[in-house]
Amino acid sequence: MTLVVPFDGSDLAVTALARAAQFGAVLDEDVLAVSVLPRGNVEYARERGWIGPDELYDHDAVVATLRERVLDVCPSATFRHETVDRNSPTGTISNRLRRVARTANASMVFVGSENAGRIVSALSSVGASVAAEETYDVVIVRHTTPSKVAALREAAATDEG
Repeated sequence: MTLVVPFDGSDLAVTALARAAQFGAVLDEDVLAVSVLPRGNVEYARERGWIGPDELYDHDAVVATLRERVLDVCPSATFRHETVDRNSPTGTISNRLRRVARTANASMVFVGSENAGRIVSALSSVGASVAAEETYDVVIVRHTTPSKVAALREAAATDEG
């Protein structure tokens, strides 16, 4: 079984990954962080802080940056990225994440989202759609504090040294 974390680099995604790393250590399960990138969508990349305001979109650089952020939080994680069309219809990213979770035989998915799982949620929320899947348990991370990210980094550095 695998613990899956949709990862866009946001503070909530980082905290969700930290929580998955903690669970993975206790449950002896692998952690898979998954990023879904719309091909060449500069606006989407800027909104998520993947590129600066004047930077050109470089797919390989964005993937490398996301991978580095994942491994900084959870060195034992596997990082996977998926690419969708630039202007994919609503739901494409969440559908891809759900498919990856099913394919990876996820036992749990850790979603960093302020509104995932609420009774009323935005139609555009990727987290709400991923949380609706019934083939795995869902852990919703709504707050970045208290965060154990720093402690996990220190523990990983100690393990490597």
